[in-house]
Amino acid sequence: MWEQSVTDGRLSRAATLARENPELAAAALLAVGVGVVVAYALFRARRPTGVTFRRLLAEQDEIAVLMHPNPDPDAMSAALGVASLANQVGVDATVQYPGQIRHQENRAFRTVLDLDLDPIEHVSDLAAESVVLVDHNEPRGFAGADGVLPTAVVDHHPGDGSGERFTDVRTDYGATASVVAEYFEENGATPVPPDKHASETKSDLTLPTDTATGLLYGILADTKHLTVGASEPDFAAAAYLYPGVDQDRLDRIANPAVDAEVLEVKARAIAGRRIEGSFAVADVGGVNNVDAIPQAADELIQLEGVSAVVIIGERDGTIHLSGRSRDDRVHMGNAIDSVLSDVDNGDGGGHSRMGGGTITPTVDPTDDEGATTVDRDELTDALFRAMAGDV
Repeated sequence: MWEQSVTDGRLSRAATLARENPELAAAALLAVGVGVVVAYALFRARRPTGVTFRRLLAEQDEIAVLMHPNPDPDAMSAALGVASLANQVGVDATVQYPGQIRHQENRAFRTVLDLDLDPIEHVSDLAAESVVLVDHNEPRGFAGADGVLPTAVVDHHPGDGSGERFTDVRTDYGATASVVAEYFEENGATPVPPDKHASETKSDLTLPTDTATGLLYGILADTKHLTVGASEPDFAAAAYLYPGVDQDRLDRIANPAVDAEVLEVKARAIAGRRIEGSFAVADVGGVNNVDAIPQAADELIQLEGVSAVVIIGERDGTIHLSGRSRDDRVHMGNAIDSVLSDVDNGDGGGHSRMGGGTITPTVDPTDDEGATTVDRDELTDALFRAMAGDV
């Protein structure tokens, strides 16, 4: 009773003070309100990014998970992960891409994991108004791409693109797959071993075997098996994914049958390479399979004494360039960009270790009278100068 009397007395004095000093009371209420807002902001700041992303997905009715043109394993695995997370919170997700899937590794990835991927050519082909970009941060490769405002962006490439409501671009990560794997871990998802069923786990969210297998291969593919460009989070993500990985399917993706033309193009690149110091350029001529060009670059960069290489090839009048560098003096993306920026209809760029570009014809290449030609010897000389820093 005594404690109640003391409390009542304090409340009475507080009420009297408030009546006699309304300005002071208002200031006190304002301070309390500000404190609540600050506390909430701090709570939001501490919330893991993956939890924020999951809650954003849960607010959508349906989403289109959009990959970059001609998607690779990192893009496909990241898209697979986002779609899986969306499905588990009750959201329909359609994985889409412009371009083609031609590289034998990419085709094997899609086939072995039985992925349902939807090609698009026009903005009207997008399956939903809410678009999530993975492994790139600016829509490209299809008509009307410039008009797409993505709801969210998840990427590890540098760029100026962003999502309307969510942007997570981690350029210090070796793969977007690592970012998506982290999302699952931050939401408490349990990896499902290949010999188990999701129903046997006790967590609300799971990391399915096909998703874990895909994400691990996405990390391995983009970091040269965790040897190039990998950071601590990539290793941590791989360790988290490992219990759910199907080793047999991982091996089938990693060791697909190689197209005969790919072997031929690699042989032409090695035999016809031109060497200046530790730099190499090889013109492999016409190709049917454009993906043979970057694969030839991957092969040539492994030659002893070669620290940077560019492969030139042509298909249907378009010249394709693919470069690789393990030389800290050569930023391959910048080198190719500097050369092609001076060429009509030339476009190039990329990372320090990997770059590429194209030179498209100004007219129909079947029209012999008006077809534009590119002096390949001059192009080769320019590439050597760029790799040497003479730009």
